[in-house]
Amino acid sequence: MRLTFPHMGLLSIPVETLLNGLGHQAVPAPPTNKRTFELGAKYSPEGACLPFKINLGNFIEALEQGAEGILMGGGLGPCRFGYYAQIQQRILADLGYKFEMLLIEPLGGKREELYRTLRVLLQKVSLYQAAAVLRLAWQKIRWVDQGNALLRFALPRSKDRVKAQRSYEHFLAAMRHEKELEKLGGHYRQLEKELRENRRPAAEPPLRVKIIGEIYMVLEPRVNFHLEMLLGEMGIEVVRAMSISQWSEEHLLGFLYPHHRRRTELLSEPFLPAFVGGHGRETIAEMVDAGVNRLDGVIQVLPFTCMPEIVAQSITPAVSAAYQLPILTLVLDEHSAEAGVMTRLEAFVDLLRRKRAGGKGAKVLSSGVLG
Repeated sequence: MRLTFPHMGLLSIPVETLLNGLGHQAVPAPPTNKRTFELGAKYSPEGACLPFKINLGNFIEALEQGAEGILMGGGLGPCRFGYYAQIQQRILADLGYKFEMLLIEPLGGKREELYRTLRVLLQKVSLYQAAAVLRLAWQKIRWVDQGNALLRFALPRSKDRVKAQRSYEHFLAAMRHEKELEKLGGHYRQLEKELRENRRPAAEPPLRVKIIGEIYMVLEPRVNFHLEMLLGEMGIEVVRAMSISQWSEEHLLGFLYPHHRRRTELLSEPFLPAFVGGHGRETIAEMVDAGVNRLDGVIQVLPFTCMPEIVAQSITPAVSAAYQLPILTLVLDEHSAEAGVMTRLEAFVDLLRRKRAGGKGAKVLSSGVLG
């Protein structure tokens, strides 16, 4: 079966490996572009959040390229993500597209959908082959996330930042096409070597800023205006706990990695003791973690109308005051523009530099929808 899936950061690398290895054909949508935004906004409910609209645009473009099925995640709790697949399926059917929706529900959800999806995905291979492919895809997730963390550390410390980004792109391309498990670590070590050779002599440590918020907005660079790269080019080290591997460990393999949830509950308890859906509680936990570890600032990224993140945003002033932590909130939708984001980032970075130098600045900068 020709299967597509939504874009979200580096997700396509392990998903393509998994689908092709299971005997299907991965049909990734074109990279998210202006047409993707336009299609998603045109056919989505007006009040739908930006990730919903972009996912829908991705699916339309992939179906136009011959995809026969859509592999989509499910969710639990108050966040609207749990209804994405069902609503998108109806919209696409009304537009005349013929396809099969394969839903990966969390273990706490309706397992009938999960079992049906697994039967379709595994019907062409033996369990032994499936286990080998799954292991390869999982290790790719781990190595790719480690490579991304390495770049975020190295970029502000690089002599040639363009060269550092080029090394990272070569690493991602190698990981995407690698079929041998034992060679994955070699690609990472090559990236590590190139970034180390490109490092400039020791200087004052760069400012460290943590990016938090709704997972899609945090991980998808074409939606957040390549926020991590922009900050890296400005000499800022980006810290980010959220990743594909972290999400998989917490939500798909939580029984093996219970420490993720315990950490979130422990850190967020003083400010947000209840589950509010999405990554609302994780957002508060990561703010607290940034304050405890004396990071220079935090940037919260969320889509317009996202209820869990709006709840977290309302608690931001309390966390900021408790830890003297500057926090910038970016609320994005399909009308947001890069110029607006750059203006706010430059002002925020200037505030952080003045704060480090001993000046005074506001603790919280909060934006509306960026235009």
